[in-house]
Amino acid sequence: MYFAALLARTEDGWEASDTELDDVETLSDLADLAREASPDEDTVLVLIEQEDAWFGVVRVDGEDDPRIYVSDAAAAQRSAYGELLLTDELLGREPGSDEGPDLDALDLDGTEDGESEDDEEEGADADAVPHSPVGDSQILDDLGISEKELRALDAEDALNTIAEALGASEVLETVR
Repeated sequence: MYFAALLARTEDGWEASDTELDDVETLSDLADLAREASPDEDTVLVLIEQEDAWFGVVRVDGEDDPRIYVSDAAAAQRSAYGELLLTDELLGREPGSDEGPDLDALDLDGTEDGESEDDEEEGADADAVPHSPVGDSQILDDLGISEKELRALDAEDALNTIAEALGASEVLETVR
């Protein structure tokens, strides 16, 4: 079960609308859907949560490229909706490749920063997506939610907390 909503900033505050992602096949489609929600090219946030396992925020500001934050990449990868957000660029891969993380991020022993050799010996897949946040963790800084606060959010109530910080909790609740 998932929930997705668009929050569009307007002169009068935030407007919310729920959205179906069934017809959205790419990140570009999602960005276009967000842009349609704001004819004045104001900020639009796409908020997605999946069964309290992960949440994602996509921010579209006019014609700028979308900015993305995903709370748990590995959990999101198991979801069709999460796969929309987990681009090669976001995961540190060369576009169009199935290779693992950027080799520059590896320590001299071949493990990623913070990963022990024991993790690798226990069958950890080098191509695995991390059980950690990925993306632009400063995506909401100018809207009152710092990187530290965003990273500390629990997937269970993250969207409500974000909406509350934006002053949009009532409008989000109307589409829930």
